[in-house]
Formats: sequence, C-alpha cells, structure tokens
Amino acid sequence: MIDDQTQNNGIKRCSHGGSVTKTLAAKHCSQWSVVSSQWSLSTGGFTLAELLVSVGVLVLLVLLATQLLNSAATITTLGHKRMDADSQARQVLDRMALDFAQMVKRSDVDYGVKSGAVAPLRSVPQAGNDWIAFYGTLPGYYQTGPSATQNSPVSLVSYRVNSQNRLERMGKGLVWNAVSTTDTPVLFLPIPLASPLPTPELPSPTPPPPLPTPAWPQTQNMASDWTDSEVMGPQVFRFEYYYLLKNGGFSDIPWDASSGHNAVDGMQDVSAIVVDIAVIDPKSRVLLSDTTTPAQIAQVASQLADYDVSTMPNAGDLRRNWQNALDAITGLPRPALSGIRLYERYFYLSPPTLLTP
Repeated sequence: MIDDQTQNNGIKRCSHGGSVTKTLAAKHCSQWSVVSSQWSLSTGGFTLAELLVSVGVLVLLVLLATQLLNSAATITTLGHKRMDADSQARQVLDRMALDFAQMVKRSDVDYGVKSGAVAPLRSVPQAGNDWIAFYGTLPGYYQTGPSATQNSPVSLVSYRVNSQNRLERMGKGLVWNAVSTTDTPVLFLPIPLASPLPTPELPSPTPPPPLPTPAWPQTQNMASDWTDSEVMGPQVFRFEYYYLLKNGGFSDIPWDASSGHNAVDGMQDVSAIVVDIAVIDPKSRVLLSDTTTPAQIAQVASQLADYDVSTMPNAGDLRRNWQNALDAITGLPRPALSGIRLYERYFYLSPPTLLTP
C-alpha cells in the first residue's frame, strides 16, 4: 500500500508497506519526489536581495529620467527667453535702420544728438539713457486738422527710454511750410530742434535777440508725455549710442575737430551711428520689483556705463563693459540678470545731400 503523506520543510515524502511491492513503491516514490521538487522550484518567489536590486534599479532609472526632463525643460525655457529678447532687439534695430537710412542730412537743419564737446561748442551730455531726434523722410502721425495735401513727407523722429523704462519712438508727421499757423513744419537754422544753438553755430550775421528757442524741447525730456509716439521696445531698458567718424575713430562728438569742424553740419563727418541696447525678456523682467525706489530694472540700467571714448576706444568696448557690469551685480535675482541680452549694431549713413558754406 502506497501512502502520499505530509510535507516537511517543502519536501514531499512517500511511505510504502509490504515486501512484495517494495521495489515498485520505491521507484514510484522516487519519480514523485523529482516532480514535486521541480514544482516547488518553479513556483518559488523573489528573494529579498533580488527585490532590493530591482527597486534600486527602478529608482535609478526614475532619477535619470527626471534629470533628463528637468534639463530639457530648462534648456527649452532658456531658448524661449533668448528668442523673445532676440525678436524684440531685431524689431527695434530694424526700425532704427530704416529711420537712420531716411535721415535728412543737410547742413541747414538741426539735429537733437548727444555731444561730448565743451563750451563754447555745443555740449549735450546725456547721462544714463540717451535720446536722439532728427528729421526723416518717413510717414508719421499727422494732426487731424490739416488736409492730406498739406502733409509733407517729412517727420520728426525721436527715440528715448521713458520713465517706465521702455523704449519709445516718436514719429511726428510734419506739414509743408506756410500751410498752417498752428502746426509746426520742418524748421531750418537758426531755429534749433531740441537744444539751444551755441554761438559758433549761429549764422553770420548773428540774428538779433532774442535768439530762437528749440522747436521740440520735449524730445530731450525723459519724463514728459510724448504725443505721436508709441512704445516700440517694451523690453528695452537701456539705450546708448556713439559715432564712428570718417577718420576711422570712435567719438561721442558728431564732428571731426581735426578737420577744423565745430558743428554737426549734416552729419558730414559721421560714417555710422553705433547703437547699444540692453533687452530683458518678459519672464525675467517679472522677477524684478517695480515697487522699490528706484525700480530694480532702473537699478540695473544705472550700472551700465555711459560711453566714454577715453576708456572705450575700441569697437565693442561698451558692450563688453556692460556685460562685465552685469556679471558683477549682487543683491538682485540672478535668474533675472541672466535673462538680459546686450546688442550692438552699426548704422552707416549716406553722404549729406546739402552742405552750405
């Protein structure tokens, strides 16, 4: 008689009785033990060590995937911020290129430009953000009073960074001379554009007093409300320019004293106007507070130096100086400062169309 009995420590045991069936029973028991052992091994679970290794590998893979996703998100965000700044700078600089290309370059009209000359020559120092104003053969915002036939093709073009630390452009459409008693047309010297004429620039013979006052003094007022203007660079908070003269040197004076000149005279000595701007993308700008006095974006702008020909004699020196200043700023959010981009472009001018003695 064969008896399948209990399991002890996971091993099946067979018992048999009777001498006649001993051999057969032993053989049967041996076969059953092999099958039972194979079944026990095939249904066994993972050991603790195997589970720990599996969990560790899974955690490692999750960490690697998370790092990859975080890196991809950071690179994407930085790419978008750079594209925002590049797009803003391209729009502003392309507009400036069109305006400078259409600048009226005549020695009998005035210009509202910076000048580092000293008295008695015209001295127009511009601390901090610069401004510039000139006549251009461009369409502008015309007054509603004059008819279309009274509008001239000339506009007063001006740039500045306003009190909200945004780049603003004026495009004031002008009427023809003598068609209106209320609207100001293009004015010729000795009527200045924005700043009074110094004695060396007065025509000969000198006109009797009182001397003419500037026609558009508001162009050099950073806090005044401009009309016929628009904010064309909401992300541009720093604007600076200087001159590349035809003698090959850089200067903050728009004429070449070595040639015996002492006035702008239709930009006859200027080969190019070099413009530098600082742009911050919108995501970085919100990290800077506007509730401080001054606003933090204005604090950053104040750290970017004015052009100084004595310390910046070479091409690109101003831009490098600005970058070094940004790297040295402490006390402001570094993620915001890292979102500031600096741009520089040369705007070459065509020769003057009229030079008077």
